[in-house]
Amino acid sequence: MSVAFLYPGQGTQRPGMLRDLPDHPAVAATRAEAERILPGSSRRDGARALASTVTTQVALCVAGVAATRALACAGAVPDAVAGHSAGAFPAAVAAGVLTFAEALTAVRRRGELMRDAHPRGYGMAAVLGLTVPQARRVIESVTTGDDPVYLAVVDTDEQVVVAGGDRALERLGAAAGRAGARRVRRLDIAVPSHCPLLGHVADAMADHLAGIPRRPLDVPYLGGATGRLLRDPGAVLDDLARGVATTVRWRDVIALLGELGTTLFVQTPPGDVLAGIAQAAHPRTRVVALADTGVADAALLTRRARGTERAPRRDRPPFPGGAGTRRGDAGCRPPEPEDHSSRQGGER
Repeated sequence: MSVAFLYPGQGTQRPGMLRDLPDHPAVAATRAEAERILPGSSRRDGARALASTVTTQVALCVAGVAATRALACAGAVPDAVAGHSAGAFPAAVAAGVLTFAEALTAVRRRGELMRDAHPRGYGMAAVLGLTVPQARRVIESVTTGDDPVYLAVVDTDEQVVVAGGDRALERLGAAAGRAGARRVRRLDIAVPSHCPLLGHVADAMADHLAGIPRRPLDVPYLGGATGRLLRDPGAVLDDLARGVATTVRWRDVIALLGELGTTLFVQTPPGDVLAGIAQAAHPRTRVVALADTGVADAALLTRRARGTERAPRRDRPPFPGGAGTRRGDAGCRPPEPEDHSSRQGGER
């Protein structure tokens, strides 16, 4: 296994994230397709719009699929994919488990369910500088029967995310500081994700995804809820549904990718948070963020890592069966210029 594509989740969104995607025909085609599926989904990336968990999750899906398709047009496809939280959905598109339309519809439903479950008074916070056992002890010390705190994400050995009510997170912040945490930071996420408070959301998502056809994977998918390599489409769909109420084991995902021989990590937009985590875990491995390198350089590095250094021919879609292009050409070529030769008269 040579190349892993990483797809970021909530907390990495930023204003302008869709407008700042690469200027590429595949990106334009993906945004146009998103507009047909969910009108407004390719344009709503302002600060006010991204305050909504629904809008944010949809925007992350658009960004991830658009980036994957742009890379595929340049001959760059992954050997494995992994998505952090909501990033699991564009990862599932890249793996061939979901179509783009299915993913957009699913993330919108997921966001609506999360928003409606706890419309106010809840959130998430990152805790830096405590080991996972230390963080667990702090969580136990501040949790009460009617106001719990949960370990929601394990990103690294000393970086976790917790979820709970506002008052519980305040207690957690104070206790973590006394325990030696370098920093406790509230995240721009207004719901308590990846914990039992969203168990009913996971059940509803399982029902929503139950009707999705079971398609064979184009590339392996690493499940955030399990930290394991998944090759069965049913297992991937279960990971997508249950992940909202289960701790994200991102540390395990990145560790396993290293054990499997990954020589290049490529993070899709927005930002470079996942690239930083991968680089810290594997300092001798090449790690790039598409937002920093651009499509051409990221694609060249990917082709070299996979031993397919030549770029694809420009007169045909390069990978019609995979990397998020299961249904055919994902817009690799710019639109043909309009032919005016047969017009009689008209404006000049």
